[in-house]
Amino acid sequence: MRSPIRHRLLAVAAAALLAVTGWSGVARAGTYAPVDRPGPELTAPRLADSLDCTADVRNATREPVLLTPATTVDSEQNFGFTYERLFRRLGIPYCTSDSPVDRYNMGDMQVRAQYVTYAIREMYKLAGRPIAVMGHSQGGMIMRWSLRFWPDTRHMVDDVIGMAGTNHGSVVVPALCVPDCAPALWQQRASSEFVQALNSGQETFPGISYTEIYSRTDEFVQPNLDDTGTSSLHGGGGNITNVAVQEVCPLAVPEHLLIGTLDPVTSALAIDALTHPGPADPGRIERSVCGRLLMPGAHPVTGPLTFATLTAQVSAQLTVAAHRVPSEPALACYVTARCP
Repeated sequence: MRSPIRHRLLAVAAAALLAVTGWSGVARAGTYAPVDRPGPELTAPRLADSLDCTADVRNATREPVLLTPATTVDSEQNFGFTYERLFRRLGIPYCTSDSPVDRYNMGDMQVRAQYVTYAIREMYKLAGRPIAVMGHSQGGMIMRWSLRFWPDTRHMVDDVIGMAGTNHGSVVVPALCVPDCAPALWQQRASSEFVQALNSGQETFPGISYTEIYSRTDEFVQPNLDDTGTSSLHGGGGNITNVAVQEVCPLAVPEHLLIGTLDPVTSALAIDALTHPGPADPGRIERSVCGRLLMPGAHPVTGPLTFATLTAQVSAQLTVAAHRVPSEPALACYVTARCP
C-alpha cells in the first residue's frame, strides 16, 4: 500500500508539474465555437472503411458499444484479446473504429475525431437506438471532441466510458516531445490548444452518462491522484462517475496500458455502466474482483503474452516509429468562435 509520505510527495510533484506546464481545467470562454453550433462536413478520407461491427449491432436489442483505441495501437491490439472476447461472451453488440490512414492514432486527433463522429452516426442508424462509446487513453476522450463540436451526436450516445482518458491532457507527455513528437502527443499535453478547446463551454452534456475510470498509479496520464485529476469530468449536466480503481481495490496498482486492457477492476466498472441505467456505481462492484489477476474473457496464457507484445509495440511507436513534428497541429476553423 502506498505510504502517506509517498502520496504527499506525488501530490507535490504533480503540483510542480502543473506550475511548469500551465495545466488548467478551465478553457478560455469565448475563444471557441458555441456548444450548439452545428459541426462541419466530414472530409476525412475513406470514412466507410473505418467502422467494423458485429452482426447483432443492426437493430440491436441491447445497448451496443463503440470501441475507440489508444494512441500507439489499433482496435485489434487494444481490445481484440480483452473486451471483444468479453462482449462476445456476454452477448454485447459492438463496433470498432480505426482510421484507415493513421492506423496507430498518432496523427492529428481532429482528423481522428471525424472517424469517431462518422462511427457514432452510422452505428446509431444501424442499431436504431443510442449507443455507448468506450475507449482507452486517447480513445477514452476522443468521443468528447465529437460530442463537443458535432452536437447532433449527443442524442445518439447514452454512455461514455473512459479508461485512463486524457480528458485534460497529461503533465507527463511534454517529456516525450523534446524536441519533437507525434501530433497526437502534442495534443495530449495538459497545456495544449486541443485540450483547452475540448473542455471549452462545458465538459459533459445532459442525457449522457459518463464513467471515467483512472488509476492513481498510471505512469502516463497524470495528475490522477483523485477526482480533481486529468481523467475526471465535472459539470455540464451529464450524469458523472469519476472513479479510481483504488476506490474499489485499495491495493490495486495498474499502470496505463493495463487499465485499458486486462485490468479486472476496470472491466467490472465498465460492465456495470453498460448493464445499468446511468454511469457505473462502485458500490455495486463485488470486492472479490480484487483477487483476480485478469479481466473476464481474457485467456490466462495468451492474454499476458499478448500484453507483453503490446508493450513493445507501444514503446516502438513512442520512440522511433511514429512521424514526429516540431509543434502542435493548428486548431481547425470550426473549433473557433470566429469561424464562419
